[in-house]
Amino acid sequence: MIKVESLSKTYGERLAVDDISFKIEHGEIVGFLGPNGAGKTTTMRAITGYLIPTEGEVWVADCNMRKDPLQARQHIGYLPETIPLYTDMTTRAYLSFAAKLRGLDSKAAQRRIDEVVDVCQLEEYLDVLTGKLSKGFRQRVGLAQAIIHDPEVLILDEPTVGIDPLQVVQTKEMIKELGRKRTILLSTHILPEVNLICERVIIINHGRIVAEDSIENLSKVLNTRKQLRLRIDGPADKVTEHLSKIETLLDVTYQEPHHLLEFEEGKQPQSKINQVLSKEGWTLLSMEEVEMSLEEIFVKLTKEAEVED
Repeated sequence: MIKVESLSKTYGERLAVDDISFKIEHGEIVGFLGPNGAGKTTTMRAITGYLIPTEGEVWVADCNMRKDPLQARQHIGYLPETIPLYTDMTTRAYLSFAAKLRGLDSKAAQRRIDEVVDVCQLEEYLDVLTGKLSKGFRQRVGLAQAIIHDPEVLILDEPTVGIDPLQVVQTKEMIKELGRKRTILLSTHILPEVNLICERVIIINHGRIVAEDSIENLSKVLNTRKQLRLRIDGPADKVTEHLSKIETLLDVTYQEPHHLLEFEEGKQPQSKINQVLSKEGWTLLSMEEVEMSLEEIFVKLTKEAEVED
């Protein structure tokens, strides 16, 4: 449903997106992750036809965005991070306006307005000015306009940013329901959401894709590196300094009150750790092996990409 091939975009001398390619199949919900400035929004705007890439091609529902943009856009619903609402319009008037822009006749427009209002739970707010709505409900109106024409593909840029926790939960449920019959590309900084919503993730940094796989597979790959979480009765900086000298440890960090020690599977460092602690007179209060969280996977992959650059 979405195919991106050798996509690049430059702004002057700055390379925002650097020769990326990926494919998203029908019915997939894919998380698009990356730090600020990584190239997520630029890529999404290229997919939706809001900007023309410097190089490369985008296909949506087998339509080439460069050669047939109008046809391609008919298959897309887009929720940008900043929603372009007309604050002097009621929710009803705005959705009617959005339906007309999408070419729906009066009968079809009313039917779709009823449907999207039900999906986005906006019944009580139809006659409220959009400028009077909370951020969470403005976000719902934006989502409603994105699906007003019943598109096959949804592009959602930070759909839960800045809304309260209850609205976040409700928005996630809406997205999961919409994903039952649509292809969804979802960018977010809130990594736990990806675990709950997405089947697959694409991680981008400095305009390049640094990882693309299911969350489960990414975890398996990185979990060839094991992690120990220790609580040690000793000065944190000195403990970090001494443990970092153990050759079998790949990384040592301190996140109060724990030291996190990373090592390759099969290279158990426990005996060396005990030797260091005994020599320095520090007490080991607890030690457990832990799996890397999605946040840790994200940080590690983006940092490794920076080192390679």
